[in-house]
Amino acid sequence: MIRAVEPRVADAIGQVLPDTGDPDALRTLVQALAAGAADPADPLCAAHLHCPPLAVATAADLAASALNPSLDSWDQAPAASAMEAAVARTLARTAGLADALVTTGGTESNQLALLLAREAHGTDLRLVCGAAAHHSLPRAAWLLGLPDPVVLPAPAGTLDPAALDEALTALPGPVLVAATAGTTDAGLIDPLPEIAGLCTAHGARLHIDAAYGGGLLFSDRHRDRLAGLEAAHTVTLDLHKLGWQPAAAGLIAFARPGELAALHQRADYLNADDDTEAGLPDLLGRSLRTTRRPDILKIAVTLKTLGRSGLGTLVDQVCARAREFAALIREHPGFELYDRPAISTVLFRPAGTDDAHVAAVRRRLLHEGLAVLGRARLGGRLWLKVTVLNPHTRPDDLAHLLKLVEGSTPA
Repeated sequence: MIRAVEPRVADAIGQVLPDTGDPDALRTLVQALAAGAADPADPLCAAHLHCPPLAVATAADLAASALNPSLDSWDQAPAASAMEAAVARTLARTAGLADALVTTGGTESNQLALLLAREAHGTDLRLVCGAAAHHSLPRAAWLLGLPDPVVLPAPAGTLDPAALDEALTALPGPVLVAATAGTTDAGLIDPLPEIAGLCTAHGARLHIDAAYGGGLLFSDRHRDRLAGLEAAHTVTLDLHKLGWQPAAAGLIAFARPGELAALHQRADYLNADDDTEAGLPDLLGRSLRTTRRPDILKIAVTLKTLGRSGLGTLVDQVCARAREFAALIREHPGFELYDRPAISTVLFRPAGTDDAHVAAVRRRLLHEGLAVLGRARLGGRLWLKVTVLNPHTRPDDLAHLLKLVEGSTPA
């Protein structure tokens, strides 16, 4: 596939910066991109937390690009700044917290969570997380000059409260515990109430990375699985996963708005003292970035168009399809299921094969353009990963996917 895609793209691009422009460039390059895309709207494209965006959100995103407000000063984005404040606060309160900032996604949100914790507790703050935590957390600790994280083993894929209790008992100084609501490998949810209780007992700060699982808040059927979220100091949310937004659509919610003072900066051309004294909102403390597009518009349009019940229905649909796919695998003698899906991720592998064959099956389906599957290593074994994020996925699509894997499995 690589040998096929790259020449086609190179041919479409031709001379990247020609002396004379090509009026047909938009059509040529968009067609080239589409022809070689991994289409998240295809039910057989199910490797990653890569959702098919809602049409209404895509239309709103186009409007945001055309209007092009920048949320680094109020005079560039009067309406967008008011919209962002209202929508972010509403989403934070849905998670049981006070307010939220818009980010580019889970990585930026997790980095901000560690930054706010460092500013509140000092540079000797120690990050404690499970082995299944997102890679952006230890990277953020490194980037912020914090001590090496304490990474606890997670043989079952989730943070073990007993191991956490032992670590918190032994560690001196300030600690930030990072729990996960929806791991990237299997979509597992850490035992949040127990973790929150231990953080309270030991005086540790709690961050919950709910970039994947946060979408369960929209569902009456599944929201109880996020019990304990409201006990966190900060929570990562990401609506370009279980929110069906074009990337990027991340947020970080927080319990203590006063801590945002750590982000404050003064730039006379953006937030002069006399302007803020005259009542113009100061936006520089709402992000680590300066120029920011109004990503809140597509989120606001989606929330108002679908409502909580409409988004909850989409969440319920993908979770139900994942359970149905797991049932198909469980009943098939040629496959092994890792476990019942926690959200909408299913791990499985052909029975009687080794890890090399599992990896080869995935690459064969990818190179032949038949399906895009992910991979995850749990319990010391390699698994194929299907993440159902397309609400229009049908049971027939899942049965066909299983047939494709079966046909690609070495005899």
